[in-house]
Amino acid sequence: MTDGHTTAGVKPHRSLPGTVAYAALFAVGLPLALLAWMDRLDALVSLPGYDAPIAGAALAAAGAGLMAAAVVALWRFGHGLPMSPFPPERFVTRGVYGVIADPLYLGAVVACLGVALARHSPAGVWIVTPVLALAATAFVWGYERHATRRHFGPQPPPWLRLPPAADDPVRFRDWLSFGLLVLVPWLVMYEGISRVARDTPAWSTYLPGEYAWPVTAWTEPIYGSAYVLTALLPLAARRQRDLRQLALRGVGATIGVGLFYLLVPLVAPYKPAPAGSIWTPLLAMERFSDQRACALPSFHVLWACLVADLAAVTWPRWRAAAWAGCIAIAVSCATTGMHSVLDVVAGFAAYLVVARGSRIWAWLCGRAEAAANSWREWRVGPLRIINHGAYAAAGAALGAGVAVCLAGMDYAWWIVGLTLAAELGSGLWAQLVEGSPQLLRPYGYFGGVLAIVALGSAAGVAGRDPWLLLGAMATGGCLTQILGRIRCLVQGCCHGAPVDAPWGIRHTHPRSRVVRLSELGGRRLHPTPLYSMLGTGLVFCVLVRLWLVGVPAPFVGGTYLLLVGLGRFVEEHYRGEPQTAEIRGLHLYQWLALLFVIAGAVVTCVGGSLTPGPVAPTSLLWALLAGVFVLTWLAFGVDFPRSDKRFSRLV
Repeated sequence: MTDGHTTAGVKPHRSLPGTVAYAALFAVGLPLALLAWMDRLDALVSLPGYDAPIAGAALAAAGAGLMAAAVVALWRFGHGLPMSPFPPERFVTRGVYGVIADPLYLGAVVACLGVALARHSPAGVWIVTPVLALAATAFVWGYERHATRRHFGPQPPPWLRLPPAADDPVRFRDWLSFGLLVLVPWLVMYEGISRVARDTPAWSTYLPGEYAWPVTAWTEPIYGSAYVLTALLPLAARRQRDLRQLALRGVGATIGVGLFYLLVPLVAPYKPAPAGSIWTPLLAMERFSDQRACALPSFHVLWACLVADLAAVTWPRWRAAAWAGCIAIAVSCATTGMHSVLDVVAGFAAYLVVARGSRIWAWLCGRAEAAANSWREWRVGPLRIINHGAYAAAGAALGAGVAVCLAGMDYAWWIVGLTLAAELGSGLWAQLVEGSPQLLRPYGYFGGVLAIVALGSAAGVAGRDPWLLLGAMATGGCLTQILGRIRCLVQGCCHGAPVDAPWGIRHTHPRSRVVRLSELGGRRLHPTPLYSMLGTGLVFCVLVRLWLVGVPAPFVGGTYLLLVGLGRFVEEHYRGEPQTAEIRGLHLYQWLALLFVIAGAVVTCVGGSLTPGPVAPTSLLWALLAGVFVLTWLAFGVDFPRSDKRFSRLV
């Protein structure tokens, strides 16, 4: 589904059977699959639901109408259909495409949410719809946006978009776009997460004795002013770049803090409101509409800081007053009994992270570049010991240790065996798929996954729970991947394509594969291993949260495949390895990532025992992990540089 991927004026070749099959897949097959997925997950996973059939039907109709408008615009103005293999002849900037980007995908997500609400499907609201939104985003970032730009060149943005980084005056559509693209998604996130997390066990954020502090009701107007200032101060922005900065920070805060709310169960129970104050009814109304779950960090403090920053830029002489008002709002969060002191402090900390996001990203890329040029090696007789083997060894040991603590000591030997089998499988995969010279010893991720699945399935024959084993391996394996990516940086594999940005990383060490096997040495590249580390770290947090709340073990493994598949699809788009095959516009590993997504959805539908609580490591486990560390370093960081035997050399 696209708004055009062919050069203007060139009529694409269309096959009637192919067109019909593609239309049937996405217009009939995918909706039916999503409905079946909703029904199955509703039977397996307990989630809070909404009884809103009328609102759901309205959303479903709105989403379907938006999709229909997109199809009409593509047919009328682009002379084509929303099909990537059979795209329109012209890039479409009229009709609904002139208002918003990607209306087809937005309509599909809205319709999916509406159907879930109308059918009272909690899984449809909290799992199926978010996954569909993530899948659409991954497809746009990992293929469609770049392909459209490659065929048609730069195109004008739609009417509804974030303001540009220009000094031009802010226009009405910039303010409206800010409200619809920043404030509305934040409100949906806040209200949605506060309800899904409302009834889950959580830790209080109050310090010892803090809950007994009295509530000062007259500070409620100060607390409530945060809503007014957040809604109105953006109207005072003078330059588009200032409003754009606020918008980007608002979107980043919505995504980052929203994920934190979901993954870390923290609450701030409301303190009793004092009787007799004229502000008590307003305070009660505030608490009725708000929720205690979305507490740390306080979004009240975060938004107050963001708009204070905007006010200080717009009216420099009033900088001190703007920040004084921000501090007053922060204090009122505690005096009204709506937040704890930790909530307030975390709100300021979240602001610092959001406001300095570009600096933090540049710092991370700098550390990645330092790692990419940190190759060290030592000769011991015929052996060469390479420093990057330590990262792979530490990752394997840490991942296996976490997996054992989750599954239990009864699975310790199985997990160690799976870890070593994964290393063997990744080596065989690289030889078969990459076609590496026979004296080298490369490794490929997908081969390791296949080996784990194969041997894990055999555990069922031996009387073990294969789903518990695979779910634990998936969770611990995230840590293995994160540390293993540092080895990728040092070795120069899995490197990115060139990027025209100051934060791109440069490989200059002569041992790096980027320098030895390509012409990209010294050029700024996408830090794709860093992308992978950050994405996999998020997946790890999600899996740990699922494990601790006690979901069916297959659901953990399926979620791993889903999220890693979506992330890998995008990551592969930014890679620049010349040996990776391309099939019909997608890299080979992007196709495999799509298979991961499909397999993940299927696996989440499998019933199984609930995940158990974690156990503490034992002396036997530490001994096993030491063995895993040594064997993995031997495999990934020790070779025979003067040997002519097969697989003898790593470089």
